Amino acid sequence: MRHGSMEALLITHLPDVRWLCGFTGSNAALAVTAGKAVLFTDGRYTTQAKEETRGARVTIAPKSALKEACGWLAAQAARAWFDPEHTSVAALDLMRSALPAHQRRGFFAPLQNPLLSELRMVKDTEELRQMAEAAALGCSLFEAMLPRIEAGVSEIAVAAELEFLARGLGAEGMSFETIVASGARSALPHGRATQARLPRKGFVTLDFGVILNGYCSDMTRTVHVGRASDEARSAYDAVLDAQEAAVAAVRPGATCGAVDEAARSVLRKAGLAKYFTHSTGHGVGLEIHEQPRIAAGQEMQLKPGMVITIEPGVYLAGKFGIRIEDMVAVTDSGNRVLTPVTKGWIEL
Repeated sequence: MRHGSMEALLITHLPDVRWLCGFTGSNAALAVTAGKAVLFTDGRYTTQAKEETRGARVTIAPKSALKEACGWLAAQAARAWFDPEHTSVAALDLMRSALPAHQRRGFFAPLQNPLLSELRMVKDTEELRQMAEAAALGCSLFEAMLPRIEAGVSEIAVAAELEFLARGLGAEGMSFETIVASGARSALPHGRATQARLPRKGFVTLDFGVILNGYCSDMTRTVHVGRASDEARSAYDAVLDAQEAAVAAVRPGATCGAVDEAARSVLRKAGLAKYFTHSTGHGVGLEIHEQPRIAAGQEMQLKPGMVITIEPGVYLAGKFGIRIEDMVAVTDSGNRVLTPVTKGWIEL
């Protein structure tokens, strides 16, 4: 804030609030000035806020926590900044309504560049430890699910079993809605589980993640039920080669675009690049999708402490789809794969 000449900052995006002061409730506004930080929440969280919050004073608002925070900031500073990526028009109107009339016009200013998301990109040692634990839990789930994947079982049943096992192993929840896509539906990159039955012969894509201590994991494995065609096996090998090439490209100083190209070039040589229809990966942390974005043309350089996904895929509409995804931490000298469970060909 000093570097950006910001005398006050209002934080309302809950993952940012949690990252800064530890509070995990569903209603919060964190007001920060050069010398003070105050967390505003409501009476439901009186005990929880005092137990969890560190580095900030807790104030329980009798009505609107957001309006209370804005009123407090107006008494402390001549101007306050906010994150426009996480502030709706309605919220901004509410924020301004909490100010004295003479301050409403120019008091709130949008950040020109992300502040919290950039800070959160680089994980510290404790965050990396927690993310490694979440990723390891995901790996154990995949191994436990293999005997349960068989023709005739519905995709929803597979997803339900996976999520039940996750809770039993200590997961707080799933990072996102579990993807189970089989047969021709595996060609849907985000094919959420349906009542469709796993085929006697075809791919099954499992894309899932768990939340552990607030941090998300994310991984994808694709297996084949029954005897595969030469085309299917060849496509799988190409995706695996592309995925491993992109993982190998992850190192400090590498651009996100270069990592994306490492995967895309392999698929281009295999004649499959046109079937790779999304970016190669994204950051992971307290949210399942964070910065940086691993995509074509992205010039941001990787730094030690970043955790990203590497997840190329090919999707042939009406036939099949394949995706392989790892979580990868950038280290001082290269990278560490946090999801080392097998990516080799599995035919069930």
